[in-house]
Amino acid sequence: MSRTVKLCVLGREQRSPAAIYAKLARDLAVPAHFGRSLDALWDLLTTEVEGPVRIVWRLDPRLRAELGEFADALTALFEEVARERPDLAFRRITDP
Repeated sequence: MSRTVKLCVLGREQRSPAAIYAKLARDLAVPAHFGRSLDALWDLLTTEVEGPVRIVWRLDPRLRAELGEFADALTALFEEVARERPDLAFRRITDP
């Protein structure tokens, strides 16, 4: 029996951590108690969100500059979760 893939595509519209967390919460149908921090996101993605999950992040240089270190930390989190969960795929697309 196949399950529906939960898809979240992050892009230029999400210009702040708050906007990114809000988009993830909507698209992945997370519980209301989601704390909207990197630690909470890790816990959520590794224990509470049923798969399969696909996360795509269109991260252009301007957005990367606006988000600063948060962009690197979030990318690392997604990549690590993808290594731990075979039913979660992450793809970062760097637009020129």
